[in-house]
Parts: sequence; C-alpha cells; structure tokens
Amino acid sequence: MMNKSKNLDPVVTINGQRFERIPVETRIFTPDDDIRELVREYALPHIQPGDILSLSESPLAITQGRAIPVSELHITPLANILWRFVAKVPYGIGLRAPASMQCAIDECGAPRIILAALAGGLGKLIRVKGLFYKVAGMQAALIDAAETSVVPPYNHTVIKGPLHPEQVAQELSDEFGLPVAVMDINDIGGCWMIGGSKGLSKHFMETVMGDNPQGQDDELTPFCLIRKV
Repeated sequence: MMNKSKNLDPVVTINGQRFERIPVETRIFTPDDDIRELVREYALPHIQPGDILSLSESPLAITQGRAIPVSELHITPLANILWRFVAKVPYGIGLRAPASMQCAIDECGAPRIILAALAGGLGKLIRVKGLFYKVAGMQAALIDAAETSVVPPYNHTVIKGPLHPEQVAQELSDEFGLPVAVMDINDIGGCWMIGGSKGLSKHFMETVMGDNPQGQDDELTPFCLIRKV
C-alpha cells in the first residue's frame, strides 16, 4: 500500500528516467526478529534485477531492541529540565518530551546533551537553527518520541535510531545482491539516507523517496523497492 494519507503516483521521473516505488507490506517487527530473515521472507520474493531496496530506520531499530517502553524509563531531573527548552517543530515531538530527552541523555551522555542545549540556546540568540542536533549528533536527531508511531505496542515507546545503519545496509547488499539504503523519512518533506551500501547515491535516494511512498501511519510497509521502469 502506498502512503494512504497522500494520493501519490507510484512512478516518478528523475533526470528523464522513470522509477517505480513498490512498498512491501509485512507484519509488525519485534526485537526477536533478524532483519536479514525479514528481507528474505518479505522483500526477496518481489526483488527483480536492478532493484534498490529501501528500509525504514524505525523498523530496523525495533529489530535491534531500540524501542524503549516509556514505562521502563527512569526520567532524571536533567531530562525534566532540558526537554522544555527544545523548540517546537512541525514534523513531530522529537526531544520535546521528558521520555525522549531521557533517551537522548542515555544515548549520547549527559555532558554532550548539556553542551548541545547550550549551543541550542546560543543559536536562538543569534537566530541560527539546528545547533542542538549538530552538537548532540545523529543518534539524538533520530530519536522518535512516544506516540510518533500509531502501531501498537510502539505507540507507547521511544524508538532510538538504528545502530550502524551504513554497516547494516552493506551487509544486506552483500547478502541479497542489490543496493540497500536505510532511510529516515517523514510526511512533510524530510528525507534522509542515514546509511547506504557502497556506490548508492544519497542524493538519488532522497529524491526518489522524498514524497514518502511508504507512509508513516499503519501501512506496515517498512521495505520499499525502487525499480527503473
């Protein structure tokens, strides 16, 4: 199923060439799953020569045990202070919640997050955006707050970014014989390749997947095949 919140054309034209995006529906992933076996079970039967495989970052993170129930988090006083200073953004809660801020502290360390908060505060004064995440790093930026996902039980978890997305993409590429990208995409124009197999163009992947054909509701399409028409 294509992104059900948008009326998307599955075929896009890039530099005069047409590419079809084919979302692959699966079951809900769990920490007990192996991403290689999931690709083998769900994506491999549909793969044709020349295809590219796109993998959403949050489902990959779930298979790595990176979805943390809010009920299991110990919210520290530091997290309770710092989340209030995170700017509101149109694409989600991000770290503007005690639970997701706590995960950022756990992931990156308190000193780095404090330094990032100071940089963010300075950025507000001089009207420069994004300094918090530049200092905190990619893993802080990839954290999805609780309630971001609508799929139970992950609607009540904070999902950290996947570990080693570049390495995972290359290992999957080596095993299945096609280019692989790990993508972080939202419905309002945010699209980033956070890991890709050797030779795969970051610019191409962010262009071909920029309208989010997989969606982020309950489509259950963590894989997407990109196929030249």
